[in-house]
Amino acid sequence: MPRLTRAERQALTRSELVESAKRRFLSTGFAGTSVDDIAEDAGYSKGAVYSNFQDKRNLCRAVLDAIHHEKLGEIAAIATSGIVLENRIEMLTQWVEDTAGDVKWTMLELEFVVLSRSDPELAAMIVNLRDDAQEMVTAVLQSFLSGLGISDVGEAELPVPLDSVANFLLSTGIGLGIQRAVDPSVSAGPATDALRAAFAILASLAPSIEAMAEE
Repeated sequence: MPRLTRAERQALTRSELVESAKRRFLSTGFAGTSVDDIAEDAGYSKGAVYSNFQDKRNLCRAVLDAIHHEKLGEIAAIATSGIVLENRIEMLTQWVEDTAGDVKWTMLELEFVVLSRSDPELAAMIVNLRDDAQEMVTAVLQSFLSGLGISDVGEAELPVPLDSVANFLLSTGIGLGIQRAVDPSVSAGPATDALRAAFAILASLAPSIEAMAEE
């Protein structure tokens, strides 16, 4: 087996530390988890954590970023699949029903946000995380349109910019997630209805956008 390069070893170390931190943070929360706990679980020294992530806040940011990529990757896989459009929309709404309000994930996000009240650097991290998530949702919407045969959509051709649609869907999901994490009986109906409407509107625009592009 070939030896790993220095960059590959560092990437592996970071990946294993993030995975260990994810398990710990989701189980006992940010405040309830120590750097020593994470390092021990991952099989590294505490110094390895600090050399790769600077501090526990930056490590938690990496964990939340990884979770966002995982969850939004699931959405992207559904939205861009080749199955019938109506089935894709139903699968997406089922994803919201099953995922929004995941207690461990949502509470970790909330704990991170609460701690940012007196920590401007942490607040900046959270803003960046949110901006990155919105960009990922926008990319999903763009991929969705590409799957309908529309690969180059100008903002002027849409009634609402894609990033605004992404902002709406993300904000709706965040709000629903918080409510359902506290009270699982809260209905996901309003959010899933909004999701259905957003994708149905985008799908209905495809023919008119294509016609405009051919003129």
